[in-house]
Amino acid sequence: MERRKFIQNSLALGLGATALGTLSANTLGKHFLDGNLSTSPFFKLSLAQWSLHNAIFEGELNPYDFAAKAKELGFEGIEYVNQLYKDVTEAKNKNSALKQFIAQSNAQAKAHGVENVLIMIDGEGDLAVPSASERNKAIENHKTWVEVAADMGCHSIRINLFGERDEQAWKAQSAESMRKLGEFAAPYKVNIIVENHGYLSSNAALVMEILDEVNQPNCGTLPDFGNFCLERKDGERWGANCVKEYDRYKGVEELMPRAFAVSAKSHDFDAQGNETNTDYLRMLKLVKSAGYNGFIGVEYEGSSLSEVEGILATKNLLLEKAKLIV
Repeated sequence: MERRKFIQNSLALGLGATALGTLSANTLGKHFLDGNLSTSPFFKLSLAQWSLHNAIFEGELNPYDFAAKAKELGFEGIEYVNQLYKDVTEAKNKNSALKQFIAQSNAQAKAHGVENVLIMIDGEGDLAVPSASERNKAIENHKTWVEVAADMGCHSIRINLFGERDEQAWKAQSAESMRKLGEFAAPYKVNIIVENHGYLSSNAALVMEILDEVNQPNCGTLPDFGNFCLERKDGERWGANCVKEYDRYKGVEELMPRAFAVSAKSHDFDAQGNETNTDYLRMLKLVKSAGYNGFIGVEYEGSSLSEVEGILATKNLLLEKAKLIV
């Protein structure tokens, strides 16, 4: 299939209500259009807001239109990213801003019939730094988002475990922070989930050691298909080329037993619609073999397609490969 034809097909599939008229976008979000609409995937589809971060940062999309956009593209769940809401992150009165964030987000989700799944938390302090005072400040900042998640019906907040490079110190400090957050979040029925998001947090075996030590039922993982960079050039946290990587298939397999959500990361696609960095069929087999049947979030981070085209290409790839799994 030629690349342009693949993109056009992806657009038609993802925008089914507009392009085809007779099928709703929600229906197309659950079934890959191949003439057989009776086979449902073993998972549900959510959209990670980061997939639209360029449009939001450039002012082309209001972050509060996220629910409407996700519905339009055929998703039934949405995954928020706190740093995309400048009205909250730059607010002088954060409590007031958060109340507005909750009210507007809930209203939009309800209006468009999508489920609030989780909130990805960035910029609220590192949870594995050596300084106990800094860790405690970060923990308190994250507690606020636990309360927000509960008010929105989200099952989890995604945290990062950054701040330390020594493995043993990182494990101890990460475990302490996760334990405190897990204990706080339990009465709210909110999970604390860590993503493989770079450096030691991308060492899946170490993450699982931390979770075994914490041993709390609401502390778990968010396995991401592509975030397994252990080290970037010149020690940069973001942006620089990866110089050392954890095996992504081994990592997902190790993280899945404690997964509360899964992130289908994508960057580029070949002419057949396959992601060029990740074998999606292999990944989905690992996900299903772990007994997981919750949301898989589409998170497109590429540049060769528009954000909408990349989202649809990823969604349709997931649905196509799911048909091949018994």
